[in-house]
Amino acid sequence: MATATKQFEFTARDLQGKEHKATMEAPSSAAVASRLREKGLTPLSVTESGGKGLNSEISIPGLGEKITLKDIAILSRQLATMISAGLSLLRSLTILAEQTESKPLQKVVAEVRGDVETGQSFSKSLSRHPQTFPPIMINMVKAGEVGGFLDEVLVSIAQNFENEVKLRGKIKSAMTYPVVVFFIAILATAAMLIFIVPVFADMFDNLGGDLPFATQILVYMSNILKVGAVPLVIGIIALSVWWGKNKHKENIRRKYQPLFLKAPVFGSLVQKIAVARFSRNFGSMIRSGVPILQALDIVGQASGNIVIEDATRAVGQSVRKGESLARPLAQHPVFPPMVVQMIAVGEDTGALDEMLDKIADFYDQEVESTTEQLTSLIEPIMIAVLGGMIGGMVIALYMPIFKVFDLIG
Repeated sequence: MATATKQFEFTARDLQGKEHKATMEAPSSAAVASRLREKGLTPLSVTESGGKGLNSEISIPGLGEKITLKDIAILSRQLATMISAGLSLLRSLTILAEQTESKPLQKVVAEVRGDVETGQSFSKSLSRHPQTFPPIMINMVKAGEVGGFLDEVLVSIAQNFENEVKLRGKIKSAMTYPVVVFFIAILATAAMLIFIVPVFADMFDNLGGDLPFATQILVYMSNILKVGAVPLVIGIIALSVWWGKNKHKENIRRKYQPLFLKAPVFGSLVQKIAVARFSRNFGSMIRSGVPILQALDIVGQASGNIVIEDATRAVGQSVRKGESLARPLAQHPVFPPMVVQMIAVGEDTGALDEMLDKIADFYDQEVESTTEQLTSLIEPIMIAVLGGMIGGMVIALYMPIFKVFDLIG
């Protein structure tokens, strides 16, 4: 019985580095890859043709699977483990390209593997995918290649990203409940104003008489919302789209990010998160052998806050003039005195990376403690606000009922 064959699309690279795209019939993707190697080609990707019409895959832009920081952390950890075990970089990338669960990352790893196979350095291959691999990872890998300790650098990258993922997870889990309660309150209030209040308003009109002041306000809000609900929803959607496209622009960041640091309750939390991220990234890059000026430029951008970025830029200019790190850092209030003093001690003792790690660990714990305190404080406040809003609206609706018998009489 003849073996069934399928149509495969492939991308391969020849010995001169030129890419070739074509189709081939074969029993499996492994058979396609084998035939390509026999021809002296390096397979980069082999996918089964999905056909056209109803059989074609539907892809909605913006809703596809994305490569997360957690995926990069897992990739770094697996790569470090395999290289430490004695596997070559090329063999390790081949294995990862086959077993990585994320399809987009699998494709990127396959392309990186193809570049490495043609003789490019690992760091240069990573730099061809700036949307996937952060600058901190690319520069640390480059330093590891030059120093001959790539496996140690990959372990440091994995630990760095894992800590970042852990920190983000704590913040998200702490803020999920208040955010959910907030949206429930908004939806419940809007539903009452749009659907319930008009019924009572019609009944009160039929009875006649003057409504209590609280009820008049409620009816007025209901009338406004009935007319403006659709434009309001459209405006919120438009604002969300605009925000998603422009929130990373420098002129926009300069307006809202400094305000975050000055916020009454959340400002301290935002500062601690930014300092923890700065210290962790800076310590990892110093330990990996990245030049300090280059490390400052990268960690400033990776901090996620324009105030930290401006501070590190100013510190970098001072360091170029021969000054120490701690002295210019002390001129920026975003860095607490404890951070400045610990960095000064790290410079004096030659253990700057260890001090930065201790700072990052301390502020990670501070962020966790602060989020737990905020959660325990916000939960009862949100419940009280939700109960107060709904209860106040119900009371305002039923206040005219007490006058019903007088109006009928």
